[in-house]
Amino acid sequence: MISLFDLFKIGIGPSSSHTMGPMRAAHDFAAALPDHALADVARLRVTLYGSLAWTGVGHATDKAVILGLAGLLPDGVDPDAADRLADTVRAARMLDVRGVPVAFDPATDIVFDRDSVPPVHPNTLQFEALDAAGEALLVGRFCSIGGGFVVPEDQPATVAALSEPVPFDFVSGRDLLDRARRTGLTIAEIVLANEATLRPMAEVTAYLDRIVAAMMASVDRGMAQDGVLPGRLAVRRRAPAIRARMEADRFRNVRAAHEVMDWVSLFAIAVNEENAAGGRIVTAPTNGAAGVVPAVLRYYRDFCPGASQAGLRDFLLTASAVGGLFKRNASISGAEVGCQGEVGVACSMAAAGLAAALGADAAQIENAAEIGMEHHLGMTCDPVGGLVQIPCIERNAFGAVKAINAASLAMRGDGAHHVSLDQVIVTMRETGADMSSRYKETSLGGLAVGFPEC
Repeated sequence: MISLFDLFKIGIGPSSSHTMGPMRAAHDFAAALPDHALADVARLRVTLYGSLAWTGVGHATDKAVILGLAGLLPDGVDPDAADRLADTVRAARMLDVRGVPVAFDPATDIVFDRDSVPPVHPNTLQFEALDAAGEALLVGRFCSIGGGFVVPEDQPATVAALSEPVPFDFVSGRDLLDRARRTGLTIAEIVLANEATLRPMAEVTAYLDRIVAAMMASVDRGMAQDGVLPGRLAVRRRAPAIRARMEADRFRNVRAAHEVMDWVSLFAIAVNEENAAGGRIVTAPTNGAAGVVPAVLRYYRDFCPGASQAGLRDFLLTASAVGGLFKRNASISGAEVGCQGEVGVACSMAAAGLAAALGADAAQIENAAEIGMEHHLGMTCDPVGGLVQIPCIERNAFGAVKAINAASLAMRGDGAHHVSLDQVIVTMRETGADMSSRYKETSLGGLAVGFPEC
């Protein structure tokens, strides 16, 4: 089982694979420099490959690398302070590494290598600590494999190693259903029991509540912030204006029956505008798809009768079970499998979580998760201008609405269905393998090149 502590990470936008992962890799490299060698380091150099090279500028990978080398981790970063620190490093062309000043000019020492093909993963980055003669004192190569996960390039199999030994382990949807059937536990109870073997129960529940609070805060902040998002597209935030119009509609005598879906869309848009602005969000399972789960969670909290704190926790516990299966058996990286691995997985997670919170049984929950992914199969990742804005922001809104629809359809049935969650996970993985790299977060195909202003 992949822990919910790994799937739901608090950090900054705009990308888990291009921002949070590289920041963690940079932090780990700087931390690995031996104390005795730090004095001999004259310069640092970072090389980005594959998707990181093609869309790293739009995804703020350069800023993430600066922050990580300076010793920061995603969950402890103040977004405003991060910008100031990055600007200071760029101006001084110097970086403080564990108290030692080291020459580092981001303009020349961060290399975007769009020619070399990384051998293991499309999100690969290399760090070099060089002496005065330009010789490498230490080299580190990492893969940012989606959702903020980062592994050394020579340990690609460590994705499976993210699973800790637990009493109710499961490696497939079928395993999960069998566990529920044999034990009489809900999926949320199974996950909670597993998590409680890795850390104290109080820590688990506190983390769940912290994630809920962070998600709700990102919705609230996104609905209140106005202005233009960073990047050359000059995309204006829409969430505050949409919210104002919807608040005004409350006083109308005749209101649209689908108004609740407009609120769900607003919640998702608000979060992803925060993400695009580099604000604080939660990977769920990635930054690019960070609006789907919070929007559906907010829908449950604000619009579903009987909603409770226990229901919010069950939602996240169940969603993490589904996200872990996709992570283990396919991918949550847009650079590997396209946006089906990001918004598609988020939709599947949210559908399962909502169904659980509303009292669905394990078979209905598995059905909801399957429906959520089935109708995202083949979705490409083609961000316009290399920015996590178009079509990413609206795409989260549609993913959230589809998650609610998936949960509702599943709960109208008895859990019996032809295509299993395991089958749709395999199909997603195979579809991603067949997909051209032009449609996998490189901004070399699809809408990214069909947009005339770019």
